[in-house]
Amino acid sequence: MRAFVDAHRDRFGVEPICKVLQIAPSGYRRHAARRREPALSPARARRDVLLMPQIERVWRVNLRVYGADKVWRQLRREGISVARCTVERLMRQQGLRGVVRGKVVRTTMPDATAPCPLDRVRRAFRADRPNRLWVSDFTYVSTWQGFVYVAFVIDVFARRIVGWRVSASMQTDFVLDALEQALYARRRASGEGLIHHSDRGSQYVSIRYSERLAEAGIEPSVGSRGTATTTRWRRPSTASTRRN
Repeated sequence: MRAFVDAHRDRFGVEPICKVLQIAPSGYRRHAARRREPALSPARARRDVLLMPQIERVWRVNLRVYGADKVWRQLRREGISVARCTVERLMRQQGLRGVVRGKVVRTTMPDATAPCPLDRVRRAFRADRPNRLWVSDFTYVSTWQGFVYVAFVIDVFARRIVGWRVSASMQTDFVLDALEQALYARRRASGEGLIHHSDRGSQYVSIRYSERLAEAGIEPSVGSRGTATTTRWRRPSTASTRRN
């Protein structure tokens, strides 16, 4: 608002503009006086003017990745006494932000229109022998070039990855490729009672993926969103392993 008054005061006058904008003319005049004579500004405003270049300097020297906490600690190491909340406030005013770690990327996108198989596992992630229960999912990995997605198929019996693929996009093709690798690696025949479990992601309930499971004689199972591979699977006991 002050910038608008500055731009149009010569044409319309300060009081009429302030009346339309519903701001106090005295407040604007005080602002204009402080701009002409910085010594009239409050002590906090004068100190902010001195601190802002120092904050920006530390932020730029450290490759623009420092947040308020690290900038504040660096200023303290340099002997500049300032409160952390002040650093945070001034960084926000200057539009300076640090790198945020752990950025969340949504991978499970349910398809409400696709038919969804029953949950045949019900969080009982156990198998008495290989090729009884496979669990599929995919996640993301942050690289210098951006995010890449990694799809994998795990045999629950040994908790071993039997198929995987990496892709720059979350298309059905790359989860299908991971399944194809698992089928080739195990060279399993149909009709062995293998269950394939996944979450409700659109890639896993797609027509193409469902048809490939049916073609391989694999029983599909779909759980709730995000529970396919986040559950800790219990290893088979030593005795049962010996028997098998």
